[in-house]
Amino acid sequence: MKSPGEFMEILAAYDLTRSYRDAANICGVSHNTVRSYVKARQEGAQAPLARHRGRMTDPFLPQMISWVEQSRGKIRGDVVHEKLIALGFTGCERTTRTTLAELKAKYRARNVRVHRPWTPEPGLWLQFDYGDGPVVDGVKTVLFVAWLAFSRFRIVIALRDKTMPSVFAALDRTFRLIGGIPTYILTDNEKTVTVEHVAGIPVRNAQIVAFSRHYSTSMQTCIPADPASKGGVENAVKIAKADLGPQRDEPPARVPVFRRAGGRM
Repeated sequence: MKSPGEFMEILAAYDLTRSYRDAANICGVSHNTVRSYVKARQEGAQAPLARHRGRMTDPFLPQMISWVEQSRGKIRGDVVHEKLIALGFTGCERTTRTTLAELKAKYRARNVRVHRPWTPEPGLWLQFDYGDGPVVDGVKTVLFVAWLAFSRFRIVIALRDKTMPSVFAALDRTFRLIGGIPTYILTDNEKTVTVEHVAGIPVRNAQIVAFSRHYSTSMQTCIPADPASKGGVENAVKIAKADLGPQRDEPPARVPVFRRAGGRM
């Protein structure tokens, strides 16, 4: 149902154009709506009420909302349709998918992740991650990428592997290059950093704890399977892989061959 303000806008648009369709294009409604409103004004009646047409999925909305919440908006339409049929639903799969798409859109709107600008203090945060490096002497290398949050300073070090001695050497070299020790170091939950999770709490590797205590820093890890929590170093890894990774050889350009008319060249 339109509000009184929208009702007056539709009538004003019709008075200007004297055309149902032109007024409908101006107000973004159907020409039938304009016709019904103009007819109601001519008869001195109130604006017609919009009729609510229910869907066949309305009786099953609580179950569908529960499935969307439990799956965090990942459940598929065919799965929901099979569940509804078991509950006595007689509609088609298209009706199920239409209602499910609306429920998923509402769920994403309520649970959207908001990214706010991050302005850390100088020397407070350092992030590091790994990327696939080029093959050297038949051995695949690993790119150790460190990203200093405040200055956006990037460091890339090629390693043979991701074992503990290699990680210690890369971190020590990083500290010497930036000329100091950051307060916090953020990285993934590699086995060299986090051994396991108990009740959602990460259990640190004893060697990395001793390393952090020696350098007077604190090793922090992001949420598992959440690369956005350390997006700075993730973008730095992409740049490093693009700059240092092997590039695909482009095929040689074809040289055009010109022929004379009526003869060979």
